[in-house]
Amino acid sequence: MSVIRVALPLPLRQHFDYLLSSDQQVQIGCRLRVPFGKRELIGVAWQLNPADHYPLAQLKPVLSVIDNLPVLNDTLRQLLTFAAEYYHHPLGEVLTAALPALLREGKDLADYQQYAWQLTTAGAAASAADFKLSTRQLALWQALQDGAVPAIELLTSHSRTTLNQLAEKGLIEKNILPLRPFSQRGLKQPALQLTPDQALAVTAINQAAGRFQSLLLEGVTGSGKTEVYLQAIAPLLDAGSQVLVIVPEIGLTPQTLSRFQSRFQAPVLCWHSNLSDTERLSCWQQTQAGSAAIVIGTRSALFLPFARLGLIIIDEEHDQSLKQQDGFRYHARDLAIKRAALEHCPVVLGSATPSLESLYNCQQQRFVHLSLHTRAAGQAMPRYQLVDLKQQVLQFGLASQTLQFMQQQLQQGMQVMLFLNRRGFAPALSCQECGWLTECHRCSTFTTYHKQSRQLVCHHCGAIKAVPRQCKQCGSARLAPVGQGTEQLEENLQQLFPDIAITRLDRDTTRRKGALASALDSINQSGPRLILGTQMLAKGHHFPFVTLVVIVDVDGALYSSDFRAPEQLGQLLTQVAGRAGRGSNPGTVLLQTHYPEHVLLQDIIHNGYASFARSALLERQHTRLPPYQHLAMFRAEALQSALCQQWLTELASLAKTLPGLELLGPLSCPMEKRAGKYRWQLQIYSSQRPLLHQALNTLLAALQSWPLSRQLKWQLDVDPIDLS
Repeated sequence: MSVIRVALPLPLRQHFDYLLSSDQQVQIGCRLRVPFGKRELIGVAWQLNPADHYPLAQLKPVLSVIDNLPVLNDTLRQLLTFAAEYYHHPLGEVLTAALPALLREGKDLADYQQYAWQLTTAGAAASAADFKLSTRQLALWQALQDGAVPAIELLTSHSRTTLNQLAEKGLIEKNILPLRPFSQRGLKQPALQLTPDQALAVTAINQAAGRFQSLLLEGVTGSGKTEVYLQAIAPLLDAGSQVLVIVPEIGLTPQTLSRFQSRFQAPVLCWHSNLSDTERLSCWQQTQAGSAAIVIGTRSALFLPFARLGLIIIDEEHDQSLKQQDGFRYHARDLAIKRAALEHCPVVLGSATPSLESLYNCQQQRFVHLSLHTRAAGQAMPRYQLVDLKQQVLQFGLASQTLQFMQQQLQQGMQVMLFLNRRGFAPALSCQECGWLTECHRCSTFTTYHKQSRQLVCHHCGAIKAVPRQCKQCGSARLAPVGQGTEQLEENLQQLFPDIAITRLDRDTTRRKGALASALDSINQSGPRLILGTQMLAKGHHFPFVTLVVIVDVDGALYSSDFRAPEQLGQLLTQVAGRAGRGSNPGTVLLQTHYPEHVLLQDIIHNGYASFARSALLERQHTRLPPYQHLAMFRAEALQSALCQQWLTELASLAKTLPGLELLGPLSCPMEKRAGKYRWQLQIYSSQRPLLHQALNTLLAALQSWPLSRQLKWQLDVDPIDLS
């Protein structure tokens, strides 16, 4: 008998020891099925015969060993151990987050063989004329002309229905696909001519191949960062190396996938939460076997088991979506740098608006700074213009000057994009008699009025109510919307421009599968069109026919208690503005504001994001805020506000006895109540990262034994992004 230490998916900061029988063979990183109380859990073997194990008489036996080979290789185990220590999160939950759902459930990998589709003898003898009634079947038949294609690869561009239709006709068949390392078969499309800046960037990335190097690729919007990625990747694929490309949003995955697939004759797979469990496991298996050349995915793709990882690319590295906001609160950008160091490969962080942390690392010479100063096709950068809303008559929230600009561009057959970062019809309903506003009963915020669904929705906790017929306070039936959301703006634009096609992009209009891709296809068709939406519009999209961008309400983001707010607003303005003038016609950006003299707006408009970022970094240095100090935050939630305050006060008292710390709080969160619970926070700063982590270890060891800790919910967030 031997002892195996197992990491289990539990919110407990400890390992668990079990007995292995003499006939059970296991490697570190394999999955085990073990008893835990009255349950059976799937854990990961983490240490064999630890010196400090519990007495054998107290140990339970392992029920079964699931894997012959580790599902977590040595590099991933090192990465996940580092992540658990750095973010002070239970290792078992960290390991669980790195595995696909089917592996977490204990499924046998042998039950999930990979399949490929190929033409049958009848299919090979068919001709294009046989598919004249179905263009989809013709496209699928043509895709299989050169031989078998993996099912997961086919499903990125062909539906299961089409596959089944051809299978029923006996024209294609499915066979087990042995997973082998991919082979690059040249380019489908020739590479584009690079600008001098792009060529320098590609050379720098290529020179870093085979060793760890962090590179920040800062390029103005439309400067061709994706082309730099593509040309830097090509020689790596020729050498048999794999590439990971992380994008912040699911919405960016299809268009990025299409761009990469049209360039390379090698398997390009995607990874995101909209895939089925089987599709995710298939991607995981192909990555592990080395048969996936490029994987494009959201933040959790960082934990895929690459066989020969040669390059990591983080696109839009500034985006907040790269930070996990619940559970295991890791930042994909920061862990990608650690993984690149473990894999001995370069990591490229790309953005038109780099985070202040990345710019700071360039100043400290930890990153190589690469710059693309001009747009790839030579287009001029968009021209900014402030529209002062003071003493102006607005029509549906739009100034007469704005409407005039819009009319001119539409008459010329161009497209106009309007950005309003509020979905729904209106932020609230108000009583015209007493001023009562519709509030969420679970959060300290208002409920958004959605006219089309006739609902009041809280965008923070998800609570939904029917629209009331009368005021809950005075009984009046005079309820009216307050403010404007994208749904209302769309309705108003239909009145102002009845003959113009309108496309709205927000979470409400893109929920249905394929809706976003369909909307983007319509936008990319020439002809006058109005495009409106929320932050979704700022996520790196290429709209060649947009010549005018209108930021409807700048003021809502100008004043905030969050020290990151100016940085985030500067990034948002620059990214949204960058959608204008990417085609052959120059672009203009209109910013509607009551505060045209605001320093941030003036700096962005006249000096650009790079100048603003330098000023913001200097301000952070003077105020001793990140990245010049390191930050961790404890947040407490409970049904009673006093409970949170008391717990954090005790925590702060202990923290004050530890060296090298500065505290802010305890204080109530900007949104004090959310989902029925009161929220308080304690921010802990230190100029030395080791001191901060030592202090966190001390605090965590102490608070877990406090009786009060079991009466509330608390979280620790290291390097927090969201301070609300």
